[in-house]
Amino acid sequence: MTVRIRPLDPLQDAELIHPWVTHPKAAFWMMQEAKLQDVERAYMEIAAHPHHDAFIGLVDERPAFLMERYDPSQVELVGLYEPQPGDVGMHFLVAPTDTPVHGFTRTVITAVMRELFADPATARVVVEPDVRNTAVHALNEAVGFVPERAIRKPEKEALLSFCTRAQFEAATGAAI
Repeated sequence: MTVRIRPLDPLQDAELIHPWVTHPKAAFWMMQEAKLQDVERAYMEIAAHPHHDAFIGLVDERPAFLMERYDPSQVELVGLYEPQPGDVGMHFLVAPTDTPVHGFTRTVITAVMRELFADPATARVVVEPDVRNTAVHALNEAVGFVPERAIRKPEKEALLSFCTRAQFEAATGAAI
């Protein structure tokens, strides 16, 4: 399996990701009722933001996941924790499928983390999934995230978790 990550083009990729973000399995993405234009608009806002980026992940050259990278001192977590130099925020969403492949989501999160740590300026990855999203908590811990505490965001109760480069390498055996 080869994984490649490319920038998301809001106008060209909205049609691709619309069924992903509105799928019942993407409930924690909080876009269940979004229309195609809503998805276009949301990702155009991300594309225009100086501290937030979105990407499409391709597995064997087929679009398979969505990834977002953000500066948590400027987006999402402003005032909710004490940011450190080199902190990078991350969201990811695997495209829904009728034929799940065992271990696929773990492959995706590992690829996302490799991509983030490929930037030498990244010291620590920060995530804030919904506290009820136990499946993603287990995945996060499998790649080295350590939960710190629950935080209240406007849209959800979130589990603030961190993963350093050393924690990622120890958990996955991956050398960056």
